[in-house]
Amino acid sequence: MKPIDIFKALSNETRLQILEWLKEPEKHFSSQEMRDFQEAGVCVTQFHEKLNVTQSTASQHLSILYRAGLVTTARHGKWTYYKRNEDAFNQLKEIIEHEI
Repeated sequence: MKPIDIFKALSNETRLQILEWLKEPEKHFSSQEMRDFQEAGVCVTQFHEKLNVTQSTASQHLSILYRAGLVTTARHGKWTYYKRNEDAFNQLKEIIEHEI
C-alpha cells in the first residue's frame, strides 16, 4: 500500500462517495441489493445505476480504489462485488498519525 496511490484515489469526489456508501451499504442500497451484499459486496451494476454513469466509468473508479487497496473484490460468475477494505483504512490512519 503506497500512500501516494491512496491519496490519488481519494482525490476524486465520486470515489469518495463510493467509499462512503460502502461504509454503510445498508443505508445506501435497497434491501434486494443488500441481500447480495451480505454474501459478497456491492456489484458494479449497483454503483453505475446509483452514480448515473456508464458501467465502464463506475468500473474505472472501482478499479482505482482496488489498486490503491481501499476496496476488496469477490468474483461470482460474471459479476464482481466490492467491499471496503477496513484494514487499509486502519493502516492509512497509522500513516497519517505517525509518518505525515
